[in-house]
Amino acid sequence: MSTSAVRSSETKVAPVDMKFEIVVIPVSDVDRAKEFYAKLGWRLDADYDSGKDFRVIQFTPPGSGCSIIFGKNVTGAAPGSAQGMYLIVSDIEAARKALLERGIEVSEVFHGAADVYAGPDEPYLFGRIRVSGPDPNHGSYRSFASFRDPDGNGWLFQEITARLPGRIDPATTTFASANDLASALRRAAAAHGEHEKRIGAADPNWPDWYASYMVAEQAGTELPK
Repeated sequence: MSTSAVRSSETKVAPVDMKFEIVVIPVSDVDRAKEFYAKLGWRLDADYDSGKDFRVIQFTPPGSGCSIIFGKNVTGAAPGSAQGMYLIVSDIEAARKALLERGIEVSEVFHGAADVYAGPDEPYLFGRIRVSGPDPNHGSYRSFASFRDPDGNGWLFQEITARLPGRIDPATTTFASANDLASALRRAAAAHGEHEKRIGAADPNWPDWYASYMVAEQAGTELPK
């Protein structure tokens, strides 16, 4: 038997799950930051103080699989230097209203100006000119709002109502919150209404149709007619 090495093109290695878990953000006043993120309504997971010049605090946004950590001697980055952190929501107006009701200053909803990357506004994924109001076509990924913590670390809400193909595991259908599930049901209901118009009758198998629609929408595959 040959002992020559197997070429890489002939080797198939199973992918290893790599679940993004933590973002470390730099703050100047740990207690002030803790008060702010608690005010957002985020879950406090940990507040560990070694008593030896080290402290770590962890918060998790509602429905998120990823958390943030800040504290004392957990990062050498300058306070306020964390920018462009995205919080995905299914209803940006509702998300903005929830923060305003908690006394958090949030920008108006905005969208981009045809992906213009030079301009007076702070850059983000879709350009550097922020046009007031939601995306006129209500396109998924296209409407935003922004806010900052007391140190100036920058957050953005991004409204996503339907994922692009390939952006999720096609073998799973999950929802981050009851609100996301309710939104998916509403979209399925609207689409099913059009389906019943086409067939000219009530569809007794609507649960199966709803399920197929919601799974296909998340997977980015062809939607049922």
